[in-house]
Amino acid sequence: MMSGESSRKMQRREGFNMFVKGLICIAVVPLLATVCMGGELSESQSLLSFIRSVDPQRKLGAYQWNEFSTSPCLVKSEVVKCNLQGTSIIEIRLESLNLSGVINADALCKLQSLEVLSLARNQIHGTIPRSISYCKRLRYLNLSSNSLSGRVSWSTLTKLKYLKSLDISNNHFTNREFEHVYKYSQLNATVQNEIVAGTPGESNNNKSNTLLWTLVPLFLGLGFFFMFLYCMGKILSKRRKANEIPRAIKESPLKHVPVNAIQELKPEGRHQELVFFVEDHERFKLDDLLDASANLRSQSLYTSLYKVILKNNATYAVKRLKKLQVSFKEFEQTMRQIGNLKHRNILPLVGYSCADTEKLLFYKYQSNGSLLSLLQGYIEGKKEFPWRFRLTIATGIARGLAFIYQSFNDQDSIPHGNLKLSNILLGENMEPLISEYGISRLLDPKKNCLVSSNGYMAPEKSLSEQGDVFSFGIILLELLTGKTVEKTGVDLPKWVGSMVREEWTGEVFGKDVTKDSMQWA
Repeated sequence: MMSGESSRKMQRREGFNMFVKGLICIAVVPLLATVCMGGELSESQSLLSFIRSVDPQRKLGAYQWNEFSTSPCLVKSEVVKCNLQGTSIIEIRLESLNLSGVINADALCKLQSLEVLSLARNQIHGTIPRSISYCKRLRYLNLSSNSLSGRVSWSTLTKLKYLKSLDISNNHFTNREFEHVYKYSQLNATVQNEIVAGTPGESNNNKSNTLLWTLVPLFLGLGFFFMFLYCMGKILSKRRKANEIPRAIKESPLKHVPVNAIQELKPEGRHQELVFFVEDHERFKLDDLLDASANLRSQSLYTSLYKVILKNNATYAVKRLKKLQVSFKEFEQTMRQIGNLKHRNILPLVGYSCADTEKLLFYKYQSNGSLLSLLQGYIEGKKEFPWRFRLTIATGIARGLAFIYQSFNDQDSIPHGNLKLSNILLGENMEPLISEYGISRLLDPKKNCLVSSNGYMAPEKSLSEQGDVFSFGIILLELLTGKTVEKTGVDLPKWVGSMVREEWTGEVFGKDVTKDSMQWA
């Protein structure tokens, strides 16, 4: 009997793994098809032109990517990196490769998303071309230890408004007193000094302009000072109304929990207000939380969500749980399980705090919002959401779910129970992060049906691995159709079924999906 049950569980797990692998295959094939249709041709040609100019002797060899017959974003390389969506080149590093060409900035700056360029420790000659100012997104530029010459055009470099780091040392520039500039913050001061000091033949003009350069900053400073006073008055008046710490947190029993009450909560009798799953330097005290500014973002029958900004500007999302029907021991065990779960597609739990009437969960605040806001913005025409990016999002969610169920045995596994677009957050690099994981286990089992939104709930209405897969399927339908269940309340499976029965299959998919499928045909 037990062996049969184990066999069925193993089959279910293998089936889920096959489902994830299948989804990844589905994601990869269209990407390759899009590239074959020439979607990345412009970027490939621009990169190839740039590399030919810095490497006229073709010393790179393998780095030529076979003349870019395929997109450089689909080839694993140490010298070229692309964005998460695989659509744009953001980094080029050609260091210590004995290159002896020149910098073709016209071709380089056609890579409109380029942020990092390093050609350090080569034999590149010529000048820094003025057209490099068209690389608008450039943040890091390293041309050190080459054979560059001529005069450095500071007016050109200062047009790169996003530039944070610059290294042009160990070259042969004529204005060598400025060779050792590394940080852009120093570059501004250097430019000002050059304007004031000028060249030897300009000393008379500079003397006549000294008074002007003295008075202009003075008047500008006074103007900014009065503007600062005006703005501060506005900000303080708004902060008193909208940015106060909610009473729900500030008057929380956690601030005044007596030791004996905590001992009743904890059988071991240890007093511990906060428990963390991060390094020491990322931790904070309860008083820091209570002294912070907080905004209520959402509220339901059992939970409230706050955006909390500490005095050191660290920003957290604080989830307040109420009316939980679990013991402290069960709560602590669940938190440890969740806190030790580390995956790139799961929002990590920073820590928690527990009292008899409420519990607080701490997460890093994700400023890029949720998948719901992204898809809704796309529907309203406010945001771009290309099909390739949707595939990347779907693959990330599938990997996160697979990791959850592979990390625990069947007895210890915790179903998500509330998988939906608004619970898929977007990280710093727009990667999907599954949030709200584990909260369903803490709610009253008799009321668990209230956890999941109706449009995402499986027909059997149970908290299970199969229920999570059903919810994930609804998310896939949302990505395919461009419709949101949470905003419209539509029953997507029924809607898709009716469209197929009426032979309106072509109307099921979103416009981007239809357009891309025509390219693949």
